[in-house]
Amino acid sequence: MEWVRAVHVIAVIAWMAGLLYLPRLFVYHAGSGADTVLSETFKIMERRLYRAIMTPAMVASWVLGLWLIAGGSVYFGEPWVWAKGTLVVALTGYHFWLGVLAKHFARDDNGHSARFFRWINEVPTVLMIGIVLLVIGKPGFGV
Repeated sequence: MEWVRAVHVIAVIAWMAGLLYLPRLFVYHAGSGADTVLSETFKIMERRLYRAIMTPAMVASWVLGLWLIAGGSVYFGEPWVWAKGTLVVALTGYHFWLGVLAKHFARDDNGHSARFFRWINEVPTVLMIGIVLLVIGKPGFGV
């Protein structure tokens, strides 16, 4: 089970790297102007990052995390597990939302500023901090 946990952590790190990097690409893409060579380069980078790295890492994170739960490494009845699961679901929703934003860029249909993307780039950091604190601290929430 320790190998499963190790690969789970590796998958989470890869997923988080993508969740932090894709909005940064959006920041620069938003300032590049449509129908430019630079814009086309960003489209390729965004598509490859999302499809080849982020999504497989997200799937692996979920599968391996559920495997750890099914294998008894984590007791599903503990309140911190439910809180962590809620944050992971939020992170997953954020992942898919980034995919929608990437599709808008691919169609030269971005309606957001570079500043907007700088702000949303903080979302995965906040969620990650919450997840790590829950996993390490395992609070009982007064139960």
